Amino acid sequence: MNDYKRKPDWIRVKAPTSKGYIETRNLMRGLKLNTVCEEAACPNIGECWTKKHTTVMILGDTCTRACRFCNIKTGKGNPVDADEPAHVAEMVVVTDMKHIVITSVDRDDLDDGGADQFVKVIAAVRAASPTTTIEILTPDFRNKPGALEKVIAAKPDVFNHNMETVPRLYTRIRPGARYFHSLNLLSRVKEIDPEIFTKSGVMLGLGEQEVEVLQVMDDMRSADIDFMTIGQYLQPTKKHVEVEEFIKPDQFIAYKKRGLAKGFLHISSSPLTRSSHHASEDFEVLKAARLAKLKKQTNHIHQDAPIDIDEMKKHNPNHSL
Repeated sequence: MNDYKRKPDWIRVKAPTSKGYIETRNLMRGLKLNTVCEEAACPNIGECWTKKHTTVMILGDTCTRACRFCNIKTGKGNPVDADEPAHVAEMVVVTDMKHIVITSVDRDDLDDGGADQFVKVIAAVRAASPTTTIEILTPDFRNKPGALEKVIAAKPDVFNHNMETVPRLYTRIRPGARYFHSLNLLSRVKEIDPEIFTKSGVMLGLGEQEVEVLQVMDDMRSADIDFMTIGQYLQPTKKHVEVEEFIKPDQFIAYKKRGLAKGFLHISSSPLTRSSHHASEDFEVLKAARLAKLKKQTNHIHQDAPIDIDEMKKHNPNHSL
């Protein structure tokens, strides 16, 4: 219907050409690793790969679902690569990566949805580079009993699963998923291991209303999600769902302010924000925000502690109480 809506100036990026980008691309090819950066046509690939920051996509390059916003090819899943965990670990060591993001395609064809491969990759990275922090961006493990619990037990530092859009648009945008299943998955992570940071994100410009975005924020906070990402949807090809609107940068700033007021530890909200963009820096912000929150809560508890009159008299015998 349209010939791609013309992108506004604030959404345009230059084609990647840096030496660091080429070195990262060659490394990924040599280790036979897929990245969501390439498969999903991320606009930030030049910036991230120049810094040797990549989001590894395990379990092949073919997804068993067909979300209408996603550029990853769909079809029958590839055989699981037994060497993949070792290759991911080698990449982390070679690049001296301090924080890695590991994601995957949906693998509805596997009994555990690919959970076992997540566990193996996490273990391999931990063994090869114990100080590297690990963030995972998982599928929804829908109809895969025990899969989520298996991955949580591997103790990633950050557990991310994207809600993607508002509930009203799920049947059109994300037909293979269910909004409240995804929300409950993230809530379950916190119930099992409160120490793991939880994270989720949405795309704007698909026809959602502001009130719906704010309701998603409230739903995420009810699930105790720590970190929310908000970015602009970009149409990968003409066969994908069209962009309804390019949201202005000021609106992204406004959403960030509203989200922080609702209690998120961190919000990343801009037209070019993506789940893994600046993930390493964001992880440091998350840790600092949690410490600040705990300190504030501790101080509040001390301020509200009941006064022990007898104890005060013992230490201040001349004080008139």
